[in-house]
Amino acid sequence: MKLTVVGGGSTYTPELVDGFARLRDTLPVEELVLMDPAQDRLELVGGLARRIFTRQDHTGRITTTNDLDEAVDGADAVLLQLRVGGQAAREQDETWPLECGCVGQETTGAGGLAKALRTVPVVLDIADRVRRTNPRAWIIDFTNPVGIVTRALLQAGHKAVGLCNVAIGLQRKFAALLSVAPSEIHLDHVGLNHLTWETAVRLGGPEGEDVLPKLLGEHGDRIAADLRLPRPLLDTLGVVPSYYLRYYYAHDEVVRELRTKPSRAAEVAAMERELLALYADPALDEKPELLGERGGAFYSEAAVDLAAALLGGGTPYQVVNTYNRGTLPFLPDDAVIEVQAAVGAKGAAPLPVHPVDPLYAGLMADVTAYEHLALEAALHGGRDRVFRALLSHPLIGQYAYAETLTDRLIAHNREHLAWA
Repeated sequence: MKLTVVGGGSTYTPELVDGFARLRDTLPVEELVLMDPAQDRLELVGGLARRIFTRQDHTGRITTTNDLDEAVDGADAVLLQLRVGGQAAREQDETWPLECGCVGQETTGAGGLAKALRTVPVVLDIADRVRRTNPRAWIIDFTNPVGIVTRALLQAGHKAVGLCNVAIGLQRKFAALLSVAPSEIHLDHVGLNHLTWETAVRLGGPEGEDVLPKLLGEHGDRIAADLRLPRPLLDTLGVVPSYYLRYYYAHDEVVRELRTKPSRAAEVAAMERELLALYADPALDEKPELLGERGGAFYSEAAVDLAAALLGGGTPYQVVNTYNRGTLPFLPDDAVIEVQAAVGAKGAAPLPVHPVDPLYAGLMADVTAYEHLALEAALHGGRDRVFRALLSHPLIGQYAYAETLTDRLIAHNREHLAWA
C-alpha cells in the first residue's frame, strides 16, 4: 500500500507518521511519500519520519520528493495538508479583519474566505494531476477550510472525503471523562466543518444509550471551560457545540481578546521554528512533546481510520465531510456536511440524522449559503463575488464591513489571485 502526503514538509507530519507507525495493523503502509516544494523543510521532516518508523520497527519505506506526479503515481490514497501562502498569509488573515471589527481567523469569516480563495485553485490543480496520474486514488482533504475545499473537489468529480480532527478530539475527551475506551463513544455529530454540535453521546454505537445529559451534569464546568463558553449556555442548549461556535456565540468578546494579544499565526510560526530545530537533531526519533501544542490533536488516528476504511478496512463509522444528499433536508443535496457516516471502498454514506433544532439549522443554512458563494468566488474570481460572499457571512453581514473587507482581502492576497 502506497500513501502520499502533499504538504509532507509540514510540522504536522511527524504526528501523522507516528500514527502510521503505531497503527500499522490497521493501515499496513508499505511506502509513504512525503511531497513538498519546500526542500529544506522536507529534508528535516523526512529524516525524523524515517527515524520514527525505525524506532517503532515499521518496515515501510519513506521517500521524499518535490515532484507531485512522481509522488502520486501508484498511490492508493493522497492526503492533502497544505497552506498556500504559509504562516505569513495566515498572519494577514488574522489581522486585517480585526481592523474592521470582525473576527480574524484562518477558517471562518473574512480570513477564512481569503484562505479559500488562495487554496481552492491550487487543490483542484493537484487533484486533476492525481486523476491523470492515478484515477483510482482516494483524496483525503485535511486542508482548511475543509468544507469549501471538499465541496470544490466533489463538485469537480474527484474521489474525495474531507477530514477534521474536532470530532475525534471530543470523542477522546468524552471517553476520558466517562472512563471508557474511545471506541465505545459514538457521537451524534451534526453540522458543517467548524460549525458542529454534539447532540448526543452514545455508548456502544449509533443506537446506544445517550449519556450526554450525564456528561453535562457531572462534567459541564470542565467542558464549558474547554470551550470557553459559560456553563449556563451549555445547560440551556443541552448540546456541546464545537469550540469554533465561540466565534458566533461570543463574537464581540473574541474580537476584544484578539486585539490584545499576538496572532495565533505568530505563535505557530515561532513554534514551527522551534519544532524544525528539534527535527534537525539526528538523535530525535519520536514526535516531540511540543508538537502537541501545534494543533491537530488525534489527526493521525483519524487519518489512519479514514484511509483504512476507504481502502477496505478500518472502523465502519466515522465523522467526515461529504455531500449532504438529503441527510439534512433543509440544506441542498450538494452542500458538504460534517456528520457520522458509514465509510467503505465506495466512499462515505452519511448516517440518518435526527431532526435538527432550528437554532442550529438556521445557522447551518446561512453558512452553507456563504460557502456556496465563497466557492463561486474561488472558482471564478471577481470583486463582486468576493463582496457577495462576505456580505452573506453571519459574522459580517453589513454592507459597509463587506465593502471594506473586500478591498483589504484583495489587497493582501493579490499575488495569489490570478484574476486580481
